[in-house]
Amino acid sequence: MYKLYAYWSAPKPEDVDAFEEYYRTTHVPRAAAVPGLEDIVTTRTSDGFEGGATPHYRVAEMTFASKEAMAQSAQSPEWAEMRQCSGDIIGRFGVSLTVESGEIDAGA
Repeated sequence: MYKLYAYWSAPKPEDVDAFEEYYRTTHVPRAAAVPGLEDIVTTRTSDGFEGGATPHYRVAEMTFASKEAMAQSAQSPEWAEMRQCSGDIIGRFGVSLTVESGEIDAGA
């Protein structure tokens, strides 16, 4: 299994409601439409470890069968739509996005 992690920074307080609406009703459905996607989990973070601050506002986890499956998905029009939507969010809300990916360690 291979997983992509998308880490979003927080929007300005006055943009939270609009960000959440757009993220939930537009961005997540576009991400969920990516071919080859096996699972998607989104989390709005609120608490850092042991009461500390969290460096991320939202985290999305997208699971694929393999690195190759994700690479194939990345060639799709749906992936391009998702990427464009990410750019729209960055431009509209002034947030940042960091993306990482890697193999899931089974049994670890």
